[in-house]
Amino acid sequence: MKEEIQIRPTVQGDVPAIFELLGTAFHEDYPEELRELESGIFELDRSLVADDAGRVVGHIDAFTRDLTVPGAVVPAAHVSGVGVLPTHRRRGLLSRMMRRQLAEIAEAGREPVAVLWASETSIYPRYGYGPASSRLGFTIMNREVRLTAAPTEPAGRLRMADPVTLLTDITKVYEQLRPERVGWSSRDDRWWRYVLGDPEAHRDGATKRYAVVHDGPDGPTGYALWRVKDGWNNHGPDGEVQVREVAATDPETYQALWRFLLSIDLSRSVTFRLGAVDEPLRFLVDEPRRLGPALLDALWLRLVDVPAALAARRYATAVDVVLEVTDPILERNSGRWRLTGGPDGAVCVPATGPADVVCSVTDLGTVYLGGTPLSALVASGRARLLTGNDPTVAFGWHRRPSSTEVF
Repeated sequence: MKEEIQIRPTVQGDVPAIFELLGTAFHEDYPEELRELESGIFELDRSLVADDAGRVVGHIDAFTRDLTVPGAVVPAAHVSGVGVLPTHRRRGLLSRMMRRQLAEIAEAGREPVAVLWASETSIYPRYGYGPASSRLGFTIMNREVRLTAAPTEPAGRLRMADPVTLLTDITKVYEQLRPERVGWSSRDDRWWRYVLGDPEAHRDGATKRYAVVHDGPDGPTGYALWRVKDGWNNHGPDGEVQVREVAATDPETYQALWRFLLSIDLSRSVTFRLGAVDEPLRFLVDEPRRLGPALLDALWLRLVDVPAALAARRYATAVDVVLEVTDPILERNSGRWRLTGGPDGAVCVPATGPADVVCSVTDLGTVYLGGTPLSALVASGRARLLTGNDPTVAFGWHRRPSSTEVF
């Protein structure tokens, strides 16, 4: 029997209905300014809708971007815009859309991995996504912390302006850092316009977004993006500095940027939602507890092509291991794979010998960026180590993955 609700490719005429659906699903308005901003990154040919007799009742899409992984940069489907109308939940529409999208990504053969941000973390392991990176959210009492590192002899200066005005310098710093920062995504002109876009709907009563660039003797060495939410109480000023992004090519620049952000006049707190788990700020202040760190999940990752994905990244030490993988959705990933490699490259081919590790494709997604040790999954019982050949150290990396944006 023909299914009443079809999953089909999006056409241009669906776009207004998609914005209405996403506004309903995520409890936010989509004014025209925000729709224009989102339209700049929307990829019609990577979007699917659930169609109930001509009405859009579900949606999923993906963005074509690259992702930095340990030792390499790989194409990665950046999945987003996932939603179903409340009237159509519990009908399997999300599952049908997710499965079809994964099948299409696999068939195209260009992207060995897919990534997303999970609004509900119980949903995405069903489709092979594992929590591949974490973040620290900081709520800083900025009048109660001091940087312990003494200010160095100024080797540069700070310039403050509208982010778009400073785009050339900001882009230069970002691109210098991105190849080495696991978890960072590529940004072409469209994405820079989106990242620096500043619609009123996103301000929540705060100021416009500001940017500051740190210049060294040879050019820009770092930048920060932030805004301020004004506040006053019986004690006087109580403003909140909302930091969006901090990037620095050297410790001196990093210190200078944070010294600036922590000392903005009329503020009493600084929030930073996308800090890395190994954020250097934790080791620069005299009162770390006053940073108010909270550990949260960040990127969720799915291996679409297991051998291609495992061969694409680099490994901290030499590795020669047989992995027995289960993948109930993309069955060609299931089986035994022999991974050999190290810091200079890797190869992954089918294996016939006994397995060293038994795991699911979700487990591989969890450890892929080096943010979670395989040994933790073994200790939890999710993965099994059958021999003494433990690849935990090899799957790690010298920096923890970080995430600079929610897409």
